Amino acid sequence: MWTPVAPPADLIDFVNDGSKFLIAGHKEPDGDCIGSQLALASALRRYGKEVFLCSAGPFKRTEISHFKQFFMSEIPQDLISGARCIILDCSMKERVGSIYQVLEDLPQAVIDHHARGEVYGLVRYVDADSPSSTLMVFQLIKALGLTPDAQEAEFLFFGLATDSGFFRHIDSGAAPAVFSYASELSALGVSPKKIFGLMNGGKTLDSRLLLASVLNKAQSHFGGKLIVATETLEETERFGENRDSDALYQLLQSVDGVEAVVIIRQESAQACAVGLRSRDKVDVASIAAHFGGGGHKNAAGFLKEGRIHNLYPLILCEFEKIDWNSL
Repeated sequence: MWTPVAPPADLIDFVNDGSKFLIAGHKEPDGDCIGSQLALASALRRYGKEVFLCSAGPFKRTEISHFKQFFMSEIPQDLISGARCIILDCSMKERVGSIYQVLEDLPQAVIDHHARGEVYGLVRYVDADSPSSTLMVFQLIKALGLTPDAQEAEFLFFGLATDSGFFRHIDSGAAPAVFSYASELSALGVSPKKIFGLMNGGKTLDSRLLLASVLNKAQSHFGGKLIVATETLEETERFGENRDSDALYQLLQSVDGVEAVVIIRQESAQACAVGLRSRDKVDVASIAAHFGGGGHKNAAGFLKEGRIHNLYPLILCEFEKIDWNSL
């Protein structure tokens, strides 16, 4: 049974002792990262703090693209003096992206729910069993004596729904606490119907055609228990950066007998972004860690120099170490 970790006293002190905050998250943000940043920034402003949002971007995902206007990708030097930094949903400094070089000398607090990563930050609030960083931010807001307003509640629910696959990934051990939090947020005015529409609507036809192209090349391994799909630079150039990872993972994980899924994307001529998902028993975070990445047992990823045809066999070598017959 999951028992949420309460915000530590030194984090409350960190907030109370500061007057100006820069709030950052990981590069290529998702709904949980953006929802955490937006909700915390709003709450801290109501708490009497001066707050600035920053992100290295890019905002590739359809469901978060309209939030780009609220974030700085370049931080003016005049904002640095006297500021403190809170980094959300980011297990490694490198994942903050290009803006970290401006933030690295500031007093830092880290709020994160990833199981593996780098230990950094003056103050750390980490709960590897939490389904989202937004739930941790929700707890922090309440620990500061505040109640989320309607907009903050929507940001928090959006992050929870995004990282849980709209609750598809919540097991029985976490369900009571998670749905208790979801009920609290709903009582504050959140419409689950609206959030589901935000997550799944607004897609382009090209994004669906890109899914079809990637699915058409998917290959199964180890008796159908692993599926690997690839996206080339040529496909990205043809269909645009119409990324819809959640839909792709959902389609591949729905295949009978599949225990794990890997998606290898050629992000540039020099490097690939690799996403890994599993149903339950396969620890994909340990595989991601082997390549310098991180994440959760059932959801992880990494960025690695190389081309698809070079990385594909290296990734398979790591999966070969699993005793597939026991699954």
